[in-house]
Amino acid sequence: MRPGDPTPTSRNLDPLMHPFARARERTRALNAAKMDRLFAKPFVDSLEGHVDAVEVLARQPGSLTTVASGSWDGGIILHNLSTRNKLLNLQRVHKGKVTGLCFADGDRLLSCGVDRNIKLWSVADGASDQPINVFPGKSAFNSIDHHRSDPLFATASNLVQIWDETKSAPVSNLTFPTSTETITNVRFNLSESSVLASIGSDRTFTLYDIRTGKAERRVVMQMRSNSLAWSPTFPTTILLASEDHNLYTFDIRHLATPSNIYKAHVAAVMSCDWSPTGLEFVSGGWDRTVRIWKEGQGHSPEVYHTKRMQRVSSSIFSGDARFVLTGSDDGNVRIWKAKASDKLGVITARERAAIEYRESLKNRWKMDSQVGKIARTRHLPKSVHQASKLKRTMLDARQVKEERRRKHTRAGESKPKAERKKIVLAEQT
Repeated sequence: MRPGDPTPTSRNLDPLMHPFARARERTRALNAAKMDRLFAKPFVDSLEGHVDAVEVLARQPGSLTTVASGSWDGGIILHNLSTRNKLLNLQRVHKGKVTGLCFADGDRLLSCGVDRNIKLWSVADGASDQPINVFPGKSAFNSIDHHRSDPLFATASNLVQIWDETKSAPVSNLTFPTSTETITNVRFNLSESSVLASIGSDRTFTLYDIRTGKAERRVVMQMRSNSLAWSPTFPTTILLASEDHNLYTFDIRHLATPSNIYKAHVAAVMSCDWSPTGLEFVSGGWDRTVRIWKEGQGHSPEVYHTKRMQRVSSSIFSGDARFVLTGSDDGNVRIWKAKASDKLGVITARERAAIEYRESLKNRWKMDSQVGKIARTRHLPKSVHQASKLKRTMLDARQVKEERRRKHTRAGESKPKAERKKIVLAEQT
């Protein structure tokens, strides 16, 4: 023993000697759940600078602190999350709103807007406020994404176009033969980087391969999607944020049904992004709330809201998965903790052990009625709560109507259809 070390104690672990151990543990679990809610203060800070809605956010690969935001005022701001300073402030660089942002290799940033231009910027220290290159297009752009390794990028307008950084015109156009929709979002797969996915205004979700230069498969859904994100850990999993208030994960090998449905929003889901760990994802909605979901658990997400936050149009995770950033209609980029009750700053080994012990207690006792209720309960804004109640009533009424219809038709004529089977209307190849 070293001087100052606590005196070792010997304990008799016979359960008969400790008749109240279970009751004591339950009390500790209850206190752990209460403390978790007591210290749940998720809002960290607000990054200002835009004068209109923040439409897009982009995280720099390989950096934990650099994030770019683009707004309806045509401005782009590069933020440093640790110092909360502006590294670069480009005002009115696009006529109209900025609709897409993504980082290219090195310290370079690509932006596109409704002014039919794509601009390449240098974001290194001391960089000029003039673009390195401008790529003119023929129609307004809605989204942009860069290839993982090659100097290629894809844009979404009335079709998907592949561009080379060294050429001023697109190198290939990707369309589905019967397609007439406007493409609203496009994303390269993170693992198989020649595969990309897009969503369109005619409720379609399409997969392309730039090696063959054509659309491989297309799915028509019940309602249109507003955003999509590829899972960083499962290359075949894709997440779609839909207009019908839900989020869907699909395995691209089986597009007939979604692998999971995530229900909690009470208005259209406008944005979604995976955590770098692939274990959770964030969504922002028209209902002015931000929700953080566990992968595979389609209900009871963590929910964040503030009085002044308006409709959330963009949301991303930080590179270390500890923070979430959201951009909303009020022109602010907000920083939230990914885990509401996390302590920021240095945590000693003793504190870490206590936190882990409390977590394991909550997990062990989550089925207890009181512990579970405290852990689950979230106070929502009145408007969201009322909308949630109304939605529940409408869904229940629809279910009753279906049951009555089935009851009054000939036996075997109308079979109940699983919720997941109703989502996809048609699959085309």
